[in-house]
Amino acid sequence: MTQSQQSDETTAETPVVKPTPSPTAFAGRPRPAPAAAVPAVPAVPAPVVDLAAAAAFGRADDDGHVFLRLDGEEHPVGQYPGASRDEALAYFARKFEDITAQITLLEQRVEAKAAASDMSKTVTHLRDQLAERNFVGDVNAAAARLDALETAVKELAGAERAAHEAARATELAAREAIVAEAEQLAGQEPSTIQWKTSSARMNELFEAWKSAQKSGLRLGRATEEGLWKRFRSARTIFDRHRRAFFSQLDSNNAAAKSAKEKLIADAEALSSSTDWGYAAGEYRRLMDQWKASPRASRKEDDALWARFRAAQDVFFNARQSANNALDEEFGANLVVKEELVAEAQALLPITDLAAAKKALQSIRDRWEDAGKVPRGDMQRIEAGLRKVEDAVRSAEDETWRRSDPEAKARTSSALVQLEATIAGLRDELADAERAGDARKIKDATEALAARELWLEQVRKAAEDFA
Repeated sequence: MTQSQQSDETTAETPVVKPTPSPTAFAGRPRPAPAAAVPAVPAVPAPVVDLAAAAAFGRADDDGHVFLRLDGEEHPVGQYPGASRDEALAYFARKFEDITAQITLLEQRVEAKAAASDMSKTVTHLRDQLAERNFVGDVNAAAARLDALETAVKELAGAERAAHEAARATELAAREAIVAEAEQLAGQEPSTIQWKTSSARMNELFEAWKSAQKSGLRLGRATEEGLWKRFRSARTIFDRHRRAFFSQLDSNNAAAKSAKEKLIADAEALSSSTDWGYAAGEYRRLMDQWKASPRASRKEDDALWARFRAAQDVFFNARQSANNALDEEFGANLVVKEELVAEAQALLPITDLAAAKKALQSIRDRWEDAGKVPRGDMQRIEAGLRKVEDAVRSAEDETWRRSDPEAKARTSSALVQLEATIAGLRDELADAERAGDARKIKDATEALAARELWLEQVRKAAEDFA
């Protein structure tokens, strides 16, 4: 097959491209008469093509057929009829420049770290365009740039996957933390839970979960469903414990209220009693029972206590009024007893026991005749007389001790024994000194000193009986 036949066959097989008319072709066409004056729109010049560079990778025939040189071979790329060879070559060179412009744009996107998935599709699309061979240009250089882009896009994709996995791990940890805290709240002993605080926290966890579901990173259906089941279970258990706790609390409050209502009824029944001693004892018993009773709710317990206290106040105020009346009645008696206390204390110190006893007996007789004194002064007055009575009693005891014959005999016998013992110890000390026995000297000296001290004390006791 001759070169001319090949050219004809190629022309027949290659689709004819209908190019955009060049500015020269537009200039040669007849112009219609203007209908009206219209402002001229400046024509957009076609991009300038480096024909010398294009000629290195292709050529054009006189009939407009254009060929691409690639790896030592020529490939027909199309025809641009009705134009010069330079115009035909420039047309197909511009198509290549369109592709390289897209490659340049993609390189810029890689530099800016755009989404790798989108750029990977663009690389594939540009490779497909290069494979069509309907342009003139440095295909190998463009393919090399695409290879470099493909590697860079894969690296970006790897970095994106790593970042995604890290973000997913962080999101998973956050969700796990929400679930774990909810489970911890649900696992507490219900009687120890601060329900107001814990309920508020559980609500916060639920809001955090909803926010993560709405705007957080997706974790996969299975993972999210598993975490949600755990979280929902924890909330269910927490709510069940809360309802049970407050139900029991209501029951306990009702029982406590009932028990304290009974104590209030008893206290109110006693409030009008005038049996002061008995009623006061009963109020002490009721108070002990009140303290031992469980508490109702704070509001109810405060109201119950106010009623219980009011019943006590009625009784104790009435008793205080009665005591005040008695104190006023007993004021004159207090004057008499204060004079008797002064008379009794004039007997101190006791110098004549017999005279003091006789005078104290007279004071006691008049003391009983004087009658009761106000309760607030009772302890003071009684203590004043008791001081004199104790002094008289002590004087009687001392007199008896001095006159006790058995005590005298015991003291005399002790003196004799100690004197004999001391004499013996002195002999032992003398023998030890003559023998030069240091140990016996020391023992005898210590024993002798102790016995002499006892002897001094016994002699003093004997003098008291003289």
